[in-house]
Formats: sequence, structure tokens, C-alpha cells
Amino acid sequence: MREYKLFIGGEWVPTSSGKIVDDINPADGSVFAKVHTAGPIEVEAAIASAYAAREAWAETSAVERERILLKAGDYMEAHAKEYAELLIAESGSVFTKAMGEMFGGASIFRVAAGECRRVNGEVLNPEAPGMFSAFIRQPLGVVAGIAPFNCPIILALNKLAFALAAGNTFVLKPSSDTPVSGIIIAQCLEAAGLPKGVFSCVPGPGSLVGDALTEDDRVRMVAFTGSTDVGRRIASKAAAKFKKYTLEMGGKNPLIVLKDFEVEKAAKIAAYGAFYHQGQICMCTSRIIVETDIYDDFCEALVSVVKAIKVGDPKDPEVFVGPLIREEQCLVLDRQIKDAVSKGARLLTGGTHEGALYQPTILADVTPKMDVFYEESFGPMTSIVRAKDANDALRLCNDNSYGLSSAILTNNVGTAMRMAPKMEAGMVHINESTVLGTQLAPFGGIKNSGVGREGGAFSTDEFTEKKWITVHSETRKYPF
Repeated sequence: MREYKLFIGGEWVPTSSGKIVDDINPADGSVFAKVHTAGPIEVEAAIASAYAAREAWAETSAVERERILLKAGDYMEAHAKEYAELLIAESGSVFTKAMGEMFGGASIFRVAAGECRRVNGEVLNPEAPGMFSAFIRQPLGVVAGIAPFNCPIILALNKLAFALAAGNTFVLKPSSDTPVSGIIIAQCLEAAGLPKGVFSCVPGPGSLVGDALTEDDRVRMVAFTGSTDVGRRIASKAAAKFKKYTLEMGGKNPLIVLKDFEVEKAAKIAAYGAFYHQGQICMCTSRIIVETDIYDDFCEALVSVVKAIKVGDPKDPEVFVGPLIREEQCLVLDRQIKDAVSKGARLLTGGTHEGALYQPTILADVTPKMDVFYEESFGPMTSIVRAKDANDALRLCNDNSYGLSSAILTNNVGTAMRMAPKMEAGMVHINESTVLGTQLAPFGGIKNSGVGREGGAFSTDEFTEKKWITVHSETRKYPF
């Protein structure tokens, strides 16, 4: 049985409370590992070590920070298969997703390394004779990151790698469902030679660890990915302390399919977006809005594609849909299906589960009268909505409190470019899935989906503060 200690101030330490939790494999319910859990003493030690290390790390050269992050990326890539196996066992990620996440994590380290040399300021136009005016970017100090279970490596690194690149120290609270993901990151940074104190990983309950990190005055920023309800509480607590925060939260992401697009191709794009990682991705396609002229053909095509998807053991490289992180989530899907069918929806396929393994599910004829039209499912289920035309599709697309990712499938570029700016989402993809990511674009949402952006220079902007500096060679005239 594996047992993992806490990583605090550059050291592996046991929990002082003696609380060691079982890390459960969602595929079979077995105990995958034992993980030490942080309490108030450990959280204080993590914050204190990050606070003590902040000035030295901020003064570390960009070249040295770059070297460390590159080494961390190399280490993660070299151990990708080993770490992917841990991710499969801990989170239920299928093999291809787990491997993709490890290589994606290595890529994030490298992109962040490149950002080390681009924490730039700017010379401004002077407004008076003999005046030099400029601004510089400075690190905030201590940044706290709260990561989710669904893409625990990538979504943690989207925060901490860029925060470190900008000269901040960092305390990570991984999801209680995937604490070993944080241990993996700590191992990579330790192997890369990160100075002690710059990074700590403190698994533990959000009500203790998350709240303590959010409320501590030494923590200057909180970077969060998770549910909208938790994000709202974090924003309230952080605002009370006048500290920065970024929130990447939920989504009810629409895919618009217009009548001029190939139905079979649209079905494959929709299936990938809907069922990637069992639908447990904030960007997953949960509403498919289809023009009425091709509606029936699309429904038939999507059912055909979905019935060919292999469901089962996430260790099997051919499996695309594995278990949900918790069996209780199946009850949410069951409730939404029952409500939708009672109000006129058709269950085209799926709707059953064994343990945490939920069959890919398609609901057709979904309308705004049904709970599933507005509520997140966070499982392998998608809804097909009929639209009269492109304008009606746009109306249905925007009829939601979320605004993370969206997509439109059409062969008419002019139509797509007319609609894209009107789609209420932080991201719009034309002729591609709603599930799309890169480390160089501004990733994030609007409305109940989030605040702030992650990725490349956009992360640098979030994790630094601007300071205006002037130099005067002439003394201006004063009125006294």
C-alpha cells in the first residue's frame, strides 16, 4: 500500500494530527493509497515557509527560474507512464486521457519556463519635460492554488507553473478526491531543484485548508478551479481581504450545429466533447443545439457514434469512458433524466449505471422547461435541443447562467464570424469541439463560469502587479 506524506517547505513531513485518509480507486472502490492530511499546523507551516521564501525567489534570475521549470517538465515527461498509472487509479481517467495529461503537464512547465523572460513592463509617453515614465511588473508574493479532481495535473499547473515563473511562491491544495496529483507535482519540482519553501502541497478538506489559505493575510492571491458555489464563497472571502483571485468554474457548454454542416462529422465532434473524461470536464458539450432541418438525422448519427464508444476499465487503452469520480454523482444524472423525460424529452441511449460506471447518455427534445437544460450534469450525458434557425440557436445558446466554452459547426465562415462575438462565453470554437485547450490562449469564462484568465502571458498578467515608476530631471514649478 502506497503512503504519501505532505510536502511542506521542501520537506516530506507526516501529518501532526495523525489523520491519514484512504484514497479510493473509483473504478473498483478499492483503497488505492494512504495520504497524510493537512491540519492547521501544516497549513500554517506551508504559508510561513512560502512567505519566508518569497523575496529570495522574486530576486532569483529569470534564467534560473526557467532552468528549474524546464527540468520539472523533463522529469514529468520521463515519468509519464508511471504517473499516468497513478492518475488512472486515483481519478478514473482512461489511459489516453491520463497520458495526455502527463505530456500536457510537461508542456505547461515548458511554456511557463518561456514566460520567465517575458515578465515585461513598458516605457510610457512622458507628460512633462524631463520626465521618464514606465511601469514594471512585480510578483504578488504568496499565491494559493485550489485544484479540482477532473484534470488535477493540468489545472493545478495552469496556476502554479505560471505563478512560479512570475516570481511568486505557491501553496497548492489538491482536490480531496485526487490528492496524489499534488504529490506528483511536488516530486517533479523537488527533482528539478526548486529552492525550499517556494512550493508546498497540503492535501486536506476545503473547509479547513481552502478557507485558511483564502483568509490568511500573507496570501496575496487565490487561484481556484471548481464548482460555482465554492468559487462564489472564495470570491467573497478574498474580496473581504482585498486580495486578487481567479475563478474557473462550471459550464453548460453549447455546441451549435447548423444545417450546412456534415451530420456524421458533427456527431463525432459532439460525442468527443460530451463524453471526454466521462463528461467531468468544465468544457464538456452538455447542450447540442441543432437546426431543425438536420435534427433527426443528427440524433440518429450521434446515437450510432455513442453506441460504438467502449466503456469500462480505464486501464484499457481502448476504453474512452471510465468511472465517475464518485458513485453518488450517478444520482444527479438519474434525477435530471427523470425530470426531462417527464416533461417530454426522449432518452435515446444510456441512462443506466453499474457502480460509478455510467453509460453514455443522450437526451433528445430537451427544452428550457427541463432542469438539465440549465444545470450542470458533470457526467457522461448530453442534451440535444431543436432550433428553428441560426438566430434561434443563438438565443438558446445564450439562455444560460454559465459562459465558459462554446462551439459552432458550419461551412459558412461569414455566419460563424457573425455569431461568434454574440455567443456569451469566454471561448468560442468554430468547427471544433467545446473541449479545447492551449497554454498560450486566454482560458476562462464569463457569467457564472469565472473571473480572470489562465495561459501564457495572460497568466503573467494575473500573477503580477504593475508598479508605475517615474524619474524627473527637471523640477516642476509649484504654486508656493
